[in-house]
Amino acid sequence: MMSSTIDLFAPVQLGRYTLPNRIVMAPMTRLRAVGSIPTSLMAEYYAQRASAGLIVTECTMISPLSHGYINCPGIYSPAQVSAWRQITGAVHGQGGKIFLQLWHSGRVAHPSLLNGELPVAPSAIAAVGTLHTPMGKVNLETPRALETEEIPPIVEQFRQGAVNALEAGFDGIELHGAFGYLIDQFLQDGSNQRTDQYGGAIENRARFLLEVVEAVCQVWEGDRVGIKLSPSNTFYGMEDSNPKATFSYVIEQLNRFSLAYIHLMEPNEQDLATGDVINPVISTFRPLYQGLIITNGGYDKSTANQILATGGADLVSFGKLFIANPDLPERFAIDAVFNAPDFATVYGKGEQNLEQGYTDYPFLNPSP
Repeated sequence: MMSSTIDLFAPVQLGRYTLPNRIVMAPMTRLRAVGSIPTSLMAEYYAQRASAGLIVTECTMISPLSHGYINCPGIYSPAQVSAWRQITGAVHGQGGKIFLQLWHSGRVAHPSLLNGELPVAPSAIAAVGTLHTPMGKVNLETPRALETEEIPPIVEQFRQGAVNALEAGFDGIELHGAFGYLIDQFLQDGSNQRTDQYGGAIENRARFLLEVVEAVCQVWEGDRVGIKLSPSNTFYGMEDSNPKATFSYVIEQLNRFSLAYIHLMEPNEQDLATGDVINPVISTFRPLYQGLIITNGGYDKSTANQILATGGADLVSFGKLFIANPDLPERFAIDAVFNAPDFATVYGKGEQNLEQGYTDYPFLNPSP
C-alpha cells in the first residue's frame, strides 16, 4: 500500500524511466495523419503536451490490412517511420517521453479501407456499429475468420511494428488490447468462437495476446512495453461470458514479462448502461498484478489523487482533458480553469482545417 503522500506530482519509476509526474496523456484517435502518414502538425500537437509524465500516441496501424479509420497513422512503411521520427524528436526536445500504441483493428474495418478485402477476425462474427469510410457511414460487415496459419504472420507484424517504433525514436510501445479491436476480439468469447488452439478455453483465447506480448518483448525489453485492456468494454458489441475469469488469467500471465505497465480502462456510461460489467475495474484486478498500473476512466485531479494515495493505481491517464488543455499538468498544479473541448473537431475530416480543435487550444502562459 502506497503512502498517502503519493499524488499526481510525485515522480515515479516506470521501467528504466524516471517520470516527473504520474499524469499520462491517454491514447486518443484524432485522425490527422493524411494518407496514414504522420504530419508536422501532429509533431506540434504532441510536443505541446510533453509536460505529461508520459504520452501514449493514438492507435497506429501495424499493416495496411489493419486499417480501421480514415487518416489514422501507420508504422509499417519507411515514410511513416521517418514521419514519426520528427514527432519523437519534437517531444524529446520538450523533455517528454512518448510510447507508440501498436494496433490492429481486426473486424472493425471495411473493404473500402482494405483495398476491397474483407476485414479479418478470430471468427466470422460482425461487430456492432458503424464506420466512416470513403463510401460514407456504413454498418460494419461480417469479417473473414483467420485461418490458423494466418495468425503467426500477424504476430510478426506486431513485432515488426515494434522494430519500426524503435527506429522511429520512441521511448517504448503500448499494445492496444482493448476496445474491441483484434487482440480483444481473440480474448473475449463473444467474438472468438474458434475451435483451434486460439479458441475455446481462456488459455487458448489469451494465446494470441500473449504471443504478441512475447514477440514485442524480443524487440524492446519488457520494461519499455505496456498493454491496454478494457475488461468492461462493450464497444462494437464486445462481450464475454466470464470477463472476471478471462481478464484475471491474462493479467496474472502478464506478470511474467516484467512490463512497464498495464493500462486498465474503467467502464464508461455506455458500458454501465448494459448493466452487467465489472465496476470498478481497478480494485478487481489490482491484487493480481505485481507491476505498475495506469488507470483511466473520467478522473479529475481529486479522484486521481485519491486512487494514487490509496495505491489503487500508480499513474492516471487523461483523455478529454488533454484534448483541450495542452498544459494540463500546469493547470492541475495551480487549480486553473480548463479549456472546454470542441467535440465537433475531435476527429479530423478530410484535409481541411486540421489544426482546428487540435493544436489551437490556448495555453495558460503562451510562449512569447
